[in-house]
Amino acid sequence: MVITIIEWVIFGLLCMPVAYLLFFAIASKLPLHKKRNEATEKNILVLFPAYKEDLVIEDSVKSVLNQQYSRSMYEIVVIADKLSQSTVEKLREVGAAVLDVNFENSSKAKALNFAMSQIAGPFDIVVILDADNIVKPDFLRRINDSFSGGIKAVQAHRTAKNMNTDIAVLDAISEEMSNSMLRKGHNVAGLSSALIGSGMAFDYQWFKDNVGSLTSAGEDKELEKLLLKQNIFIEYLPDVDVLDEKIQSGKGFYSQRRRWISAQFYSMIESVRDFPSAVRQRNINYCDKLFQWMMLPRVLLLGIIIVITAASFCTIYIGSIKWCILLFSIITAFFLAIPNYLFNFKLLKAFLKLPVVFFMMALNLLRIKGSRNKF
Repeated sequence: MVITIIEWVIFGLLCMPVAYLLFFAIASKLPLHKKRNEATEKNILVLFPAYKEDLVIEDSVKSVLNQQYSRSMYEIVVIADKLSQSTVEKLREVGAAVLDVNFENSSKAKALNFAMSQIAGPFDIVVILDADNIVKPDFLRRINDSFSGGIKAVQAHRTAKNMNTDIAVLDAISEEMSNSMLRKGHNVAGLSSALIGSGMAFDYQWFKDNVGSLTSAGEDKELEKLLLKQNIFIEYLPDVDVLDEKIQSGKGFYSQRRRWISAQFYSMIESVRDFPSAVRQRNINYCDKLFQWMMLPRVLLLGIIIVITAASFCTIYIGSIKWCILLFSIITAFFLAIPNYLFNFKLLKAFLKLPVVFFMMALNLLRIKGSRNKF
């Protein structure tokens, strides 16, 4: 009897995130109607926090220089943390402003804070890109148009620049699933998109007023918290692409996910006390974000459900039916969230790495302390 009760409690706890993911995966298949007329060009500041990114930063800056947007209406600033002097000189030659810094403990939050303390403006929009991001020629024009309707925060569609290893393919799949469920699906349902750390744009004055609150490498989570507490809607632009370099090695994937899990965990701990007031104020977006941060990473959720389902079969237990339904539901959510272009042989081959990824993510849960404060 006690074992049955415990099983049902575990089942109920796992049902909630699965139902959540399935709902937004289905929503992501619906059209997202956002008609924008071409707007008058606003002054845009493009920030590139760059930490030891000599190999990629020049190409990224050149992609922003090649815009269908008046060159006099935007400025590119690279926060060069431990870049070589030759790279700094090349960036200045092609037309970027460079802030040369050398932080003892580097983080994107420090880089952004330093940049905003040094830049006087005037600007209307600030765009944040990673040093390895490549954008299309219409990127700034599309960002500018999105702000014409009074929007103050935007997340573009970050997608894979490379899929040359199994880990890179899994990274690309994971990001596109988040794009579907946590961004497009949310906007379709009338909720704010999640941020992702780059390909983001904000009202310049809002960002300048709030950037001082950023203290960790999980700056996207901190920005989400600030925006949603202030009831500022985050719009997702699914057809405005930002190409992003995907992690290629298991070691890099492990370190990146460890930092992300740490940022999510600490954001949840710091924000959960706000939940009662968010409920009283009917701040649905903030409540939704807290629930997101309380969820297990998707690969862990899938792995746990697979293990329990297999175990229930071994006991020849009739209750295994409910676990099969739950497993089918989460697999359905995942496949709905993966875009068609990723369904190929590489996808099948990459799936064979999932047990390794499951183990790395489980290990990450035990090693999150102190990992959110660095690049």
